[in-house]
Amino acid sequence: MEDIEFIVFDKSKIFSSLASTFLKLRSYRFDVLLNLHASATANLVSLCVRANRKIGYDSERARDKQNWFCNESIPPRPNQHVADAMMNFVRHLNIEANCASWTPLVLDPEEDLVKANIYGGRLTCLISPCSSQGSGDKYNRSWPAENFVQLINFLSQKKNIQIIISGGSSATEKSYSDYFNSQNWGQNVLNLMRKTSIREMASLIKQSDFVISPDSGPAHIATIMGKPVIGIYAMSNPDRSGPYNSRARVANRYPEALIKYNKKSVKESKWGKKIKDPAAMELVEISDVVEKVEELIEFLKDKS
Repeated sequence: MEDIEFIVFDKSKIFSSLASTFLKLRSYRFDVLLNLHASATANLVSLCVRANRKIGYDSERARDKQNWFCNESIPPRPNQHVADAMMNFVRHLNIEANCASWTPLVLDPEEDLVKANIYGGRLTCLISPCSSQGSGDKYNRSWPAENFVQLINFLSQKKNIQIIISGGSSATEKSYSDYFNSQNWGQNVLNLMRKTSIREMASLIKQSDFVISPDSGPAHIATIMGKPVIGIYAMSNPDRSGPYNSRARVANRYPEALIKYNKKSVKESKWGKKIKDPAAMELVEISDVVEKVEELIEFLKDKS
């Protein structure tokens, strides 16, 4: 990105990274700091930045005492998607801004490299089966691998849709990948888990017709690339953090999960309340996802 300087902060080495960031920024003074990530680490990093205005979230959405580190806050807006909340930072600077929107990324040379994996003349679906593994198994938002196998069989055999499976190299993803490799799938299913870079994965999303994913980065990359997403959600609220342009296409069992695990409804719960039990993902039925797939296929047919 032209005219943008990136300073990489390694959270696994927090104290040395704080010192390095402070040294890099000590000769700068900025007009504005936008603290868009309400976390303790982000608050500590903000101490390394000298700025006349330090803007954070309102008291309802600020976490880890963010108001101690900022001298301004965006106005409160109940029940907002996180992308809309970030746009409020822009509006707070008296800049006119519409809803969040994105221009698809151009990834060279990866886009040309991945085209060899795409069959022409049929729909292609990229499946990213696992959620982010940053929190480990205690907050694993992945749908069961057995469910994905049944879904993939339906898509590839009944609907003749090409399936590309993508994922990283965490222990959970390795387990999923090994299980998928044990299936007797033909050429219509291509398992690329642990075989692609992030840029290659994003390029595959761009070349696909739609994406199926739980609450994870690929769902949001698909939004950036202008691709419809069928989200699989039970542990987090898709109205707050789901795929921005595909919230109507989410197989959503979050309300049922709140009742089962927290004994409260969505209205009774704090906005953004997360379910911590991975078993909640089992509430999403295969039929829930198939229904969304059928609707999307009809939409894509009408669109073409």
